[in-house]
Amino acid sequence: MSKTSIFSSVKVEQNFIFSEIGIGIPANAFLLLFYILSFLLKHKLKPTDLTIGHLALIHLVMLIIMRVIAMDVFEFQEMWNDITCKTVFYFYLVLRGLSLCTTSLLSVLQAITLSPRSSWLAKFKQASSRYSLFAFIFLWIFNLSMSARFLINTVASANHTSKSIRFVTNSCSIRTLNYSLSNIFDVLWIFRDIFLTGLMALSSAYMVTLLCRHKRQSQHLHSTSLSPRASPELRATRTILLLMGVFVLMYVMDCIVYAFSWVWRKSDPILLCVHMLVGIGYASIGPLVLISREKRIIRLLKFIVRW
Repeated sequence: MSKTSIFSSVKVEQNFIFSEIGIGIPANAFLLLFYILSFLLKHKLKPTDLTIGHLALIHLVMLIIMRVIAMDVFEFQEMWNDITCKTVFYFYLVLRGLSLCTTSLLSVLQAITLSPRSSWLAKFKQASSRYSLFAFIFLWIFNLSMSARFLINTVASANHTSKSIRFVTNSCSIRTLNYSLSNIFDVLWIFRDIFLTGLMALSSAYMVTLLCRHKRQSQHLHSTSLSPRASPELRATRTILLLMGVFVLMYVMDCIVYAFSWVWRKSDPILLCVHMLVGIGYASIGPLVLISREKRIIRLLKFIVRW
């Protein structure tokens, strides 16, 4: 591929990335503001509202940091020092881990909320909302620890051609550690991702089972000519399942792109842009899914438009 075509491809992807960030930041900010106001005005909150607000905060800060990284990738500016590089990449990777953990927690909480009284999960309904704050603190500590290695191997770029460098911006490089230590950290990350994704899959499968059971019961209770409105719990469950679908799609695409970059072993600008585009896809699309499916927000938007 010629340098001209590479440059034009990167330019197109650059526009997509900044557009994605430009949509995601206000969407997450609006979602976070909505839940903050709901809490301050003492409106009745759903069991998952605090977790969704936490997720919106994570995605908001993550997109802001990604914008800073994207500016360093695409635009010429003063070179960062080691401290700036370590801080930016460390907190971005911490927030990516928190996004996965909080999404998994959200799916589990919704499964608990939807569970019938006869289920063994029912006894966790009261405790789930009461201990959400402790769960957030644990997740922060866990992910701060998991990403600690990037405080060591993230440095200001010195040699873009070094084989020990796996990710490069104009200012920063992430160097690979020694082989055995790198493998240990990679195994821990893979185990975390597989465990949380599996937990998400199990809770989603459980919710789908409950939804199918509810549908069969509704068909017995109502004639086919009638279409009874779903309860708030069922509507919320469908929203969470849709959100899980978006997450899984983006996560699989991210893994595929990462695998290509690992095999390629070179700092390819197009592959880097695709990786960035997919990496923030969930943070940008997720809040739009939640906003479009939340009746309280739709009523608020209609009120604002009329006013």
